[in-house]
Amino acid sequence: MKSILITFDQAHYESIVTLLEKSNCRGFTAWNEVQGRGSRSGEPHYGTHAWPSLASAIITIVEDHRVKTLLDALKAMDDESPKLGLRAFVWNIEASI
Repeated sequence: MKSILITFDQAHYESIVTLLEKSNCRGFTAWNEVQGRGSRSGEPHYGTHAWPSLASAIITIVEDHRVKTLLDALKAMDDESPKLGLRAFVWNIEASI
């Protein structure tokens, strides 16, 4: 099992949830309003007057064989709108209950 943390501009939320559903990734936890700034490019997401947009984050636990398909789809989404910002990080899951 792998954990995928996806951070993204709020505009991507419905598309990412739809992608998870179509990929048979039923479980996830979402944070609707997070703040941050990308390490490479894009605009900060601070929710302030100067930087009004906010980001969101979703974490999901998936079977190993689903990771590449999800990452490829997320990369395609990011490539379509690179200024919005979308990142995904994968960790091993050692145990769960």
